[in-house]
Amino acid sequence: SSKVIAKELLPVVDTPAIQVVVEEAVASGIAEIILVISPGKTTVADHFEPNAELERYLEARDKLDILELVRRSNNPARITIAEQRRPLGLGHAVLQAREVVGDEPFAVMLPDDIFDCPRPCLRQLLDVAETRDAPVVALLKVARSELSKYGIVDPKPVAERTYELRGMVEKPAPEKAPSEFAIMGRYVLTPDIFELLAAGKPGAGGEIQLTDALMALTGRRKIYGYEFEGVRYDLGDRVGFISAQIGFGLKRPDLAERLRAYLKSVISQ
Repeated sequence: SSKVIAKELLPVVDTPAIQVVVEEAVASGIAEIILVISPGKTTVADHFEPNAELERYLEARDKLDILELVRRSNNPARITIAEQRRPLGLGHAVLQAREVVGDEPFAVMLPDDIFDCPRPCLRQLLDVAETRDAPVVALLKVARSELSKYGIVDPKPVAERTYELRGMVEKPAPEKAPSEFAIMGRYVLTPDIFELLAAGKPGAGGEIQLTDALMALTGRRKIYGYEFEGVRYDLGDRVGFISAQIGFGLKRPDLAERLRAYLKSVISQ
């Protein structure tokens, strides 16, 4: 992890991770975004504030490509800030958005999971959630050696790429894991999760775990997992971070040729 730069602001080529995630939300049809940040992390919120002085400077110097990048980051949707005063886990962070979300379904997106998908990953989940009128989480098959890093589900296939979740375990030992499907950082949830989070006892690591609340929710309603189509990069992992730069760099017409030539020269050495 990076001590100086908030993980959410780590670049994916030349775009901060949080920007990539916000663009995915907007492309998925989301109109209101709540950034849950810890106190003092104003740089994350500042990123989405219009910066007239910088825009004028870039315009005067014909730096139109950079100007376009800056403008893209200026409020593509309505953005609200919620603070998480103590780092008590993902479930606790989600709970901080309760007042703003109110009594309607909502999505949770973790900015260290970045997706490159033919259709936005979140849109894929929303389609399943709307069809089945139920919560849906993103699933990815991971190597056995990686199972203990994630929430692992007990899946029952119900349609192509779609599973009903009979249960889930947070960070199991590989031999105790119910499957090889891990929950990734995209969720579509229903507001009844909030009371379960509020009542939740701190679980693994003394934190309020979202997985525990989801587990409790499976007792009340059906929850689904969807094996998304596309690639996911874990920016919290060094190789994942470097892979994201290469993967997204190769999609850029202005960079792809030089980057491909460089990669070939490195590999052939």
